[in-house]
Amino acid sequence: MIESSVNAIDEPQLPREERVIQLKNVIETLRIADEIATQGYLITSSELADLMDINASAVTSRGDNWSWRNWVVSRVRREGNQILWQLERVD
Repeated sequence: MIESSVNAIDEPQLPREERVIQLKNVIETLRIADEIATQGYLITSSELADLMDINASAVTSRGDNWSWRNWVVSRVRREGNQILWQLERVD
């Protein structure tokens, strides 16, 4: 959602209304990420991939600790076949 939306926002051929809608979607995604971080929720690799609009394998290939926008993403633990991640807000 985020990466593809940001690329689409930069495309001048899209009508302004569509760019604004895409920007609103980006803001909503960032609010969701902030709530996940603030509440201390743990999310799965597939949930994180959905949030970032990337493939789940791209999440796990980034390692145990990495930055995404305003958050540090950390691999916390494994539950069964699921890897759980935590977002921590950085300013």
